[in-house]
Amino acid sequence: MKYFKVTFTVHPCNETITDVISALTAEIGFESFVECEKGVDAYIQQSLFDENALKTVIAEFPISDTDITYTITEPEDKDWNEEWEKNFFQPIVIGDRCVIHSTFHKDYPKAKYDIVINPQMAFGTGHHETTSSVIEELLNTELKGKSVLDMGCGTSILAILASMRGADPVTAIDIDDWCVNNSSDNIALNNINNITVELGDASLLKGRKPFDVVIANINRNILLNDMETYAGCMHPGSEIIMSGFYIQDIPVIREKAESLGMEYLHSREKNKWVAVKLVMK
Repeated sequence: MKYFKVTFTVHPCNETITDVISALTAEIGFESFVECEKGVDAYIQQSLFDENALKTVIAEFPISDTDITYTITEPEDKDWNEEWEKNFFQPIVIGDRCVIHSTFHKDYPKAKYDIVINPQMAFGTGHHETTSSVIEELLNTELKGKSVLDMGCGTSILAILASMRGADPVTAIDIDDWCVNNSSDNIALNNINNITVELGDASLLKGRKPFDVVIANINRNILLNDMETYAGCMHPGSEIIMSGFYIQDIPVIREKAESLGMEYLHSREKNKWVAVKLVMK
């Protein structure tokens, strides 16, 4: 899967502005964001890139007196594991119960759930607030013997944790063939044998038996668009954990979910990003 890297240079440069850029560009297909010295680097699949939509986002940027420029490059092929080892990916412990590390890490904390992840692209290691929030939700959700769906699985870190906590079977779905291949590798690294990885979108869910737990860590617009499909593969008592959006987006997410028969339970917030948990009535 080929990507573009769009580097946004902003003035003034602060966390609020880069967060808003990330949120707005996520709505037009951007998948991953890394802060840089003068702004933020954002990644998008080349097949999804619409420069006119990007120009509209900048023209309608809601924070006044903000100057935004951007450059577009195509990331070179490289050893992403080496890049993460050198620059980004360090072992992480979540909830004192889950440690996430790569095969190149030799010294890392011990925890009950030890997950090995070798990212093939710069996405989905558990460091982002949305991923870590969903992990904390999974650590506090009864999963033993339950069927779990992980939509937009990325590296399948969430599916792997669900399996480790007793979920069976687990289905992981992503639209990116790179993520599907990386998921398969990571599942094998963790000696998991009950996760099925599939390439596609929410249309794959039609006609499926209901899942006990649904995980969807994507972005606000996709969640709103696909939530009816998620609801169609849930039964009374099924739980859903959604993330990939900001705290100010909770009302619209909640309204849509409640219109589909779900009951809001609670939310978990980190640096303005949130995960929400609901149950089908």
